[in-house]
Amino acid sequence: MLNELVYPVAQGMVVFLLTALTFVMVARMIFNYADPNPFGALGRFSYKLKKSTDSLVWPAATILARMRVGTKIAPLITILIGCVAGYFLLQIVWEVLGTIDGVGQGVADFSITKIIGHLLFGLLSIYTLMIVVRIIFSWVSESGNRFTRFLARFTDPLLNPFRRMIPPLGMFDLSPIVVLLLLNLLRAAVAGVFLR
Repeated sequence: MLNELVYPVAQGMVVFLLTALTFVMVARMIFNYADPNPFGALGRFSYKLKKSTDSLVWPAATILARMRVGTKIAPLITILIGCVAGYFLLQIVWEVLGTIDGVGQGVADFSITKIIGHLLFGLLSIYTLMIVVRIIFSWVSESGNRFTRFLARFTDPLLNPFRRMIPPLGMFDLSPIVVLLLLNLLRAAVAGVFLR
């Protein structure tokens, strides 16, 4: 019920923001390659556009610079990062709204089993998404980032014991994969026991 009402609004907002981001980043990329006269009207507009979007492009430009790739395509990478972030945001909204709907249905049916099942399933789903987002952010962001620290604070209590048990394979940490498999198994068990 709530999912059917709120999710399309959230989806519309994310699509609108991604469309605006795409438009601005494509304009910035065009100006990067066109390199207009800085004293003309177009050059001044280009400068203002670059200044106002530097904070959005900076993370992608940093990643490209570390990889020794030209940073002129950073706006394109910013669009891709925005799409991935939008996808995960919508997934979290879907899971939260689905949990609220399920708990509401359990309350309406006076079923404690449904309430517990939907709460457990929703929490496991959100935790799974947090681990996936943390894995992706570890590839594209430095560990001192505030959002990365927030994710680490919530996911490390489960990941750290597995990191001690499973040694890394070269530079790859396999423990998140094992944890994600276990969380999916737990979700299936919760759905089978409580939500059948």
